[in-house]
Amino acid sequence: MIAVGLVPQYYKLDHQPGWLPHSVAYHADDGKLYNGNTVGQQFGPKCNRGDRIGCGIYLESLEDGQTTVLFTKNGKEVGTVVVPGSPEALYPAVGMHSLGEEVQLDLQAEWGMEEEDGLMMVDSHEDEWGRLHDVRVTGTLLEYVGKGKSIVDVGLAQSRLPLNTRCHYYELEITDSGEKCYIALGLARRDYPKNRHPGWSRGSIAYHADDGKLFQGSGVGDAFGPRCFEGDVMGCGIMFPRDYTGDDSDDGDLEVRPKQQRVQNDLYMNDEDEEEDGEEQEGSKVMVFFTRNGKVVGRREVAVPAGGFYPTIGMMSTGEKIRVDLHPLSG
Repeated sequence: MIAVGLVPQYYKLDHQPGWLPHSVAYHADDGKLYNGNTVGQQFGPKCNRGDRIGCGIYLESLEDGQTTVLFTKNGKEVGTVVVPGSPEALYPAVGMHSLGEEVQLDLQAEWGMEEEDGLMMVDSHEDEWGRLHDVRVTGTLLEYVGKGKSIVDVGLAQSRLPLNTRCHYYELEITDSGEKCYIALGLARRDYPKNRHPGWSRGSIAYHADDGKLFQGSGVGDAFGPRCFEGDVMGCGIMFPRDYTGDDSDDGDLEVRPKQQRVQNDLYMNDEDEEEDGEEQEGSKVMVFFTRNGKVVGRREVAVPAGGFYPTIGMMSTGEKIRVDLHPLSG
């Protein structure tokens, strides 16, 4: 019973969006549009877990004191409705009405009409990734597009920012296990080689889905936790000590991020193996932990590489797809 829509500023907090005058909302449970009334009208498909519901306005349609509001499901327009008033009087609102409901909210989603085909475009999230090799990003979905023939055919995705005391945990959901489910979730130094699974080389640690082993700077893993399959959610985080001083000045604020660079996407490139650099200084020791479906699998104390630990994901067999949340609300 999740509702997404627009409401006036002082909307009553004990009413779903769309139920009271001057509000409008698309409700996931019945696919109906509620436009200032507790009786909804059939509008679009019902929505379920994993669906992405959007709400916005057409700026070019503002006239005569009316606003055209549109709703989307998974990037495609469901429909529009004209409401009285200006957009300045409407505020994004989400309502939930049954136990256990949980949503991830993006108030800065970027999208618009594609002139060529009229399809709705959503934020690609590609700017969250500092390095991509043989991985295609579509929103929060990451898809392996490498050859999947040998152990050097690794698809690597590394975030642009390291974990820190304010953002210390991330998750992935296995949406398609592919041929072998060779999916690894972990942390690595910034210059980690693109053709090595996370955990295999120094300055990295990772939990591997296919065998449930933990790899820490070695190609030989240790028995660690259960194997993971399609539908499972894997998580990785750091338990920073109270006196930890290893954070960079960058605290995750987009306005103060230094040296914002264009994402390096090595899609389909077949460069030779990257050589490892010389010895690198290591920082403070921290406790790295891994989760599976919300439960802690285990912990391991690790020295933080110079520059920090970056969320790093590896995939290695055809058909693998995952959905990544670099900033989950829990953890």
